[in-house]
Amino acid sequence: MPLAIRLTLGNVGRCVRDYSVYFVTLTCASCLLYSFNAAGDYLLALPLTPAQAEVVGKARDVTGAFTTFVVLVFALLVAYAGRYIVRRRSRECATYGLLGMRAPLLAGVVAAEGALVGAMALAAGVAVGFAASPAFGSIAAFVFGVPWELAWSFSPSSAVATAGWFAAIEGASIALSVVEVLRRPLVELLQQDRAPERLVLTGRAPTRAQAALAALLLAVVWGSCLVQPGLFVLAILPMGWAAYVATSLVFRIVASRVPGALRRRDGYWEGLRAFVLRQLEGRVSTSCQALSCTCVLMACAVCMVCAGLLFSVGQRASGLVDPGALSEASLAPIGFVGIFYGEAFLVAAAAVLALQQLGQAADGRRAYATLVELGAEPRELRSAVRAQVGASFALPAAMAAAHDLVGIALVRQLAMGVADEVFLAIAAASLLGTLALLGAFYLLCVRECSRLLLREGA
Repeated sequence: MPLAIRLTLGNVGRCVRDYSVYFVTLTCASCLLYSFNAAGDYLLALPLTPAQAEVVGKARDVTGAFTTFVVLVFALLVAYAGRYIVRRRSRECATYGLLGMRAPLLAGVVAAEGALVGAMALAAGVAVGFAASPAFGSIAAFVFGVPWELAWSFSPSSAVATAGWFAAIEGASIALSVVEVLRRPLVELLQQDRAPERLVLTGRAPTRAQAALAALLLAVVWGSCLVQPGLFVLAILPMGWAAYVATSLVFRIVASRVPGALRRRDGYWEGLRAFVLRQLEGRVSTSCQALSCTCVLMACAVCMVCAGLLFSVGQRASGLVDPGALSEASLAPIGFVGIFYGEAFLVAAAAVLALQQLGQAADGRRAYATLVELGAEPRELRSAVRAQVGASFALPAAMAAAHDLVGIALVRQLAMGVADEVFLAIAAASLLGTLALLGAFYLLCVRECSRLLLREGA
């Protein structure tokens, strides 16, 4: 057996914890990508009338047109997962280089590990998509208002399309990982999990310039939502990118100004507050990027789910569409796309936040172990973990709420025919449901980070 293959199999088996996070992230991505492509097949497995089947056929055309946007979302997710695994494996790659492994062999090992986990994740994702087809079918039946019955559906064409898209995304991610490993000096790879990060351009003048740019971008995005909703919809990708850049600038300003203000407050040195702040500052650059991405994805998820429900369930509840006929004027296909987009964005946001938290926890184990040796109380350590994780949840949640106030106003303009009470109920359910999921996810992250930092770190 070639050396690269032996090392690949041994590394994946030995570093199962790091690769399990990577594997779950890729599995979720491939599952939702397959399910989105196979959405029409889920519906066709249900007992439909000819009129309903005609509308479903049009829905398949709509979902097919939006496949590219779903692929872009998961390309971002897979790229971030690739950065996570490279960071976790950087020390071992540097050790191989110090032992004399040549660059081509090292690149082959990194690529083979990514390809092996990616292939397993693709197979698992498609299998989960097939196993969960009744659940996805129930969502489709609910949106379209058609009868639902238990039925499993497998789409070979969707599986092939998913494999093609996923192979392209994972291949690009693996190539970027190989370049990341080979271009860095060995000393930098050895210290990558220890060296603290620092924000650049944090002086008074650069900060003012960033604040002005953030205000300008937010004015363009939010103003187009409220004044020119049609323009926003047509330019949704540039607008989404502008919202991401503006959010990232806001977080950079907060990260550069808030720590200094906290240090000047009374009680800064009480308990482990100074330690928590230093832990947050140690990964400030990557945290701003991850939290900005999470914020925009969560905001889009709430708006998409709200719009999807309004264009389907909201229309029927307001008497705009006959549930039994599903006339051609029905916006249920667009509603179905909106709900699926919302699910995809929520999964992507949760995965990015999980990777950021687990990576930060893994990097902080040495610091928490030192606190244990110094005699820090377990209660204080648990409180420090909750504060550290809570800050990473509170910032994107607060900024996402600001985006959603404007985004839901846009959705309301697009669904003017829906009754006010129906709109308020759907908007509240979308927002509260997302917050409830975020709260549950926060508790899970606190538990997992506590395990990494307090049990294993000790």
